[in-house]
Amino acid sequence: MKALGVVIVAGGSGTRMGADVPKQFLRIGGEAILAVTLRKFLPYASEVVVVLPSEQRERWAQIVKECHLEGTHKVCDGGATRFHSVKNGIEALGDCDLIAVHDGVRPLLSNEMIARGVECASTHGSAIPTVAAVDSFRVLREGRLEIIDRSLLRAVQTPQIFDSAMLREAYSVAFDERFTDDASVVEMMGATLHFYEGERGNIKITTPEDLDFAERAMKH
Repeated sequence: MKALGVVIVAGGSGTRMGADVPKQFLRIGGEAILAVTLRKFLPYASEVVVVLPSEQRERWAQIVKECHLEGTHKVCDGGATRFHSVKNGIEALGDCDLIAVHDGVRPLLSNEMIARGVECASTHGSAIPTVAAVDSFRVLREGRLEIIDRSLLRAVQTPQIFDSAMLREAYSVAFDERFTDDASVVEMMGATLHFYEGERGNIKITTPEDLDFAERAMKH
């Protein structure tokens, strides 16, 4: 089995949540969102790095103690952008065959989804989770809203998993504003991406409604 290093990026704030603490520290099922996310990867990872704003290290250390997660992961400081935060996390990892990058506020993914992603990346060198669009969409062009064929659209999620050497090489380049996620960084170097089936429940918790959904999901 290939060794999996995991970078969990947790640099968000509570702005859109209307909270007075960063959203990754809000609680679902009695634990901080970030702690729930971290636990999901521990059975699969040879090493985990949690990337945080430096000013949040003390708060996280208290949560780690409360949740008995001492010794399960490393912590490193985030950067000016998500790109720089992921880069810092990758550099903090030791030797591994695969690297998964995951949003700290996506705590609801299943064990099966993680296993699918690892299998896909082990076989193909990359694994990007997507889900088909279910809503109707229109695009604004020259003041008009035009219909888009939703069968052509996919929502992209995390964890995005890559061959370690390939991801390290991809993140050795300078920042580009066209980098929207890890897949876009790897694609810019000319690599072919491979995709696997994500999960509709694997939401990124951003709003109070998302938090309510996650709390309900944790009870079932």
